[in-house]
Amino acid sequence: GPGTMSAPGAAAAGGGRSGAAEWGGFEDNVQGGGSAVIDMENMDDTSGSSFEDMGEMHQRMKEEEEEEAEGEAGAAEEEDGEFLGMKGLRGQLGRQVADQMWQVGKRQASRAFSLYANIDILRPYFDVEPVQVRARLLESMIPVKMINFPQKIAGELYGPLMLVFTLVAILLHGMKTSDTIIREGTLMGTAIGTCFGYWLGVSSFIYFLAYLCNAQITMVQMLSLLGYGLFGHCITLFVTYNIHFHSLFYVFWLGVGGLSTLRMVAVLVSRTVGHTQRLILCGTLAALHMLFLLYLHFAYHKVVEGILDTLEGPNMPPFQRVARDIPVVSNAVLNTTTKAVALTL
Repeated sequence: GPGTMSAPGAAAAGGGRSGAAEWGGFEDNVQGGGSAVIDMENMDDTSGSSFEDMGEMHQRMKEEEEEEAEGEAGAAEEEDGEFLGMKGLRGQLGRQVADQMWQVGKRQASRAFSLYANIDILRPYFDVEPVQVRARLLESMIPVKMINFPQKIAGELYGPLMLVFTLVAILLHGMKTSDTIIREGTLMGTAIGTCFGYWLGVSSFIYFLAYLCNAQITMVQMLSLLGYGLFGHCITLFVTYNIHFHSLFYVFWLGVGGLSTLRMVAVLVSRTVGHTQRLILCGTLAALHMLFLLYLHFAYHKVVEGILDTLEGPNMPPFQRVARDIPVVSNAVLNTTTKAVALTL
């Protein structure tokens, strides 16, 4: 009856408890198994470095990962020694490449920084308003007779540089319109070499003379003075390359070129003490400046006018029939005219 009924109930309860205990033990085992799986996963992450082999960029950039990779290589050497040896070699190569890239980047950055610093040094010489440049261009044509105290020279290079480039453009225009033949080099190279050579060369020479004659002038001021002095040359050549009159050129040469030369002479006189020194310095500068204008006009323009005159003379009709003979004649005439000009100069 009830006793017997209670026994199976108790047994069932006991069985339930024992079953619960068994299930609990199984759950513990499963949990243990779970923890074992988790441990295995952690071990896989740290020691089995199949993914780390693929990501070499991490090994290059991070020291810690390199150390871990070396430890892993030591732990798993038994499995695949050759492959891990290759891995160690690649790690070293990666490190060398990273170091080299860092050095190159550092060098480029320092070079860019030093270039920026150099630009900063030049900035005051080019920091000028267009109104000031225009005023200085006009002043370069107006000689001021003021000898008692030194006349002011702007230590500025923007205006002079632009004038030199303008002179280059005018020379190129003159060469092209008159079909000047340059034996060596190009028209552009010849024009740039002539203009910059004159500006820098004569400035240096006059600065050296000024140093000998105790004139108070710096190199930058000399470059500025001579550069603005080329404004007269630009006007003269621009007009005379387009309007072909000998008399007009001489009027401009004496008028415009003479005014810009007088302006420079007046400034140098006010900065030099002693009559002999003034005579040497200003005479040299005036002679060079005026002769340079003559040279630019005759060397790149009038020579070719002489060729055109000879070709347009009585010998023209036979040459029209045989077109290939014209360059030969023009070359011969060019040689003779250049020799004549060289002898006269």
